[in-house]
Amino acid sequence: QIAFMTLTLFPIRLFFAAFMMLLAWPFAFIASMGSDEQELEKPLSWWRKIVDILLKAIMRMMWLAGGFHWINVKGRQALPAEAAILTVAPHSSYFDAIPVTMTFASIVMKAESKDIPVWGTLIKYIRPVFVSRSDQDSRRKTVEEIKRRAQSDGKWPQIMIFPEGTCTNRSCLITFKPGAFIPGVPVQPVVLRYPNKLDTITWTWQGPGARDCLNVKYSWYNSVLCMQFLPVYIPSEEERKNPVLYANNVRRVMAEALGVPVTDYTFEDCQLALAEGQLRLPSDTCLLEFAKLVRSLGLKPETLEDDLDKYAASAMKIKKEKVDLKEFSAYLEFPVSHTLESMFALFDENEDGIIDIREFVIALSVVCKPSKTLETIQLAFQLYQSENGTIVEEDLAHILKTAMGVSQINVTHLFRAVDEEEEGEITYDDFYRFAELHPHFAEDYLYADQLGDESGMETSSLSAPNGICTDFSPENAEDKNKSLQKKLN
Repeated sequence: QIAFMTLTLFPIRLFFAAFMMLLAWPFAFIASMGSDEQELEKPLSWWRKIVDILLKAIMRMMWLAGGFHWINVKGRQALPAEAAILTVAPHSSYFDAIPVTMTFASIVMKAESKDIPVWGTLIKYIRPVFVSRSDQDSRRKTVEEIKRRAQSDGKWPQIMIFPEGTCTNRSCLITFKPGAFIPGVPVQPVVLRYPNKLDTITWTWQGPGARDCLNVKYSWYNSVLCMQFLPVYIPSEEERKNPVLYANNVRRVMAEALGVPVTDYTFEDCQLALAEGQLRLPSDTCLLEFAKLVRSLGLKPETLEDDLDKYAASAMKIKKEKVDLKEFSAYLEFPVSHTLESMFALFDENEDGIIDIREFVIALSVVCKPSKTLETIQLAFQLYQSENGTIVEEDLAHILKTAMGVSQINVTHLFRAVDEEEEGEITYDDFYRFAELHPHFAEDYLYADQLGDESGMETSSLSAPNGICTDFSPENAEDKNKSLQKKLN
């Protein structure tokens, strides 16, 4: 069917969808001309209301051309004065743009998007909050702008936010980012469902690319979207003061409406699990648990790399490699807490009350730079190398075991391949040259060993059964957390 529709229905639909977008462009361009901030805060003039209606109709025809013959809307959309922010979940597809074109709510977008021909003009029309990658202070400015608009008593259009921050497969709701909840104003939860016989919607970054997904979707004769506006959620005084609590409570309400569970994993965990580095994390890694503890401890993603440099430099100055809990607390400059004790337990392999501080630094490097495998290994070499800049097989085992977050690993095959001179020791330069020649060294020399009999390890699946990562499977989440109390168990 896909092959037939690709040659017949797909080009027709693609043509009409593109035509509708081009048709919308002049209306959006004229309506956006000369708009300033003060004018945007005023009620829409009669002619802008007409443009709104026309654009919504054109966008609806565009989605109709794409196969969305039915879009079911349940509930009532609140007025901006009632709920300045619409929180939408689950976020699973680029077709989640449909609610944006139906409501013309503002969204948070990359600043570069406004320069895209045609599409950029349509984006500017809905008065988005732009985020600039080149501005190091962009995150703070974005939160402040959302807060300013949300607290304008309905003068600004509503802001539509997807608090998960990434695409999932709708099997559960991952941790909500607190940005939508920092203003402390009422929000209206909006839940999305795609009750289609064949799932041509889901796009979770792993698997077929956007072009292939679009081809399959436009080759399927009909798709349905159900959008439900839930009652406005008014935060308590405690929730206003605690955006994380507010976000978790709204997520619970939305999960109950969808009939799905929640999981404490986040967008950053997804990035970590799916990183395209040379060390793909296996399914039994404890690094996802470690990343959760890092966040719970208060180390923020935007400052992690600076923290890593500080902790790495401090680790190199420490004369002894093993530290107890009190020394670990002083090293991190955090008081002893349940979270700190849990993190300490992850590295307390022998349950003797001491850990190797170097392993913490390596694990933190993986969390900071999940795609930059060689940078982590280079840092690890600096921590483990002798005075002549070399490490032995046992050191390499410690490094890779920690970098992959597993309890055991057999590196003999890899070490012998790197140690071509059979000197019993290698330098980082040796390893780097080998990695350049063998970019898939993990699959060829490590994972193959894990699947073999000589390692004595259980088979570790490297696939992601639900399109995100294995640890996002809600039915396994509770059991998974219980098994990650120690790096070695």
